[in-house]
Amino acid sequence: MALVYWLLLYDLVPDYIERRPQFREEHLALATSYRRRGFLVLAGAFDEPVDGAALVFRADDRAVVEHFVDDDPYVHNGLVTSWRIRRWTVVIGGDAGPGEGGDTGIGQSRSGIW
Repeated sequence: MALVYWLLLYDLVPDYIERRPQFREEHLALATSYRRRGFLVLAGAFDEPVDGAALVFRADDRAVVEHFVDDDPYVHNGLVTSWRIRRWTVVIGGDAGPGEGGDTGIGQSRSGIW
């Protein structure tokens, strides 16, 4: 199976900023380990308001993202109120270069929306 992109979306507690310092080092170490292994592409919290976060993974299996969630101290310590994983069809950037979506050079999703 070809590598695909996955979005991990977190919903955060209202007092996330106040509660995160004691877990942040461990969370960032986990994220860094996934980045070094080539799985984590981008990650960060939403701003104004800080009520969620998005992490972009590139892996051949959703289980990679599930393992991250299982090990994340933000999840274990209640900073994340809910999370969801979505397979993400990238149509521009990443692997969707020229020739990968017909003659236009733009990738096409299986649904044909793009």
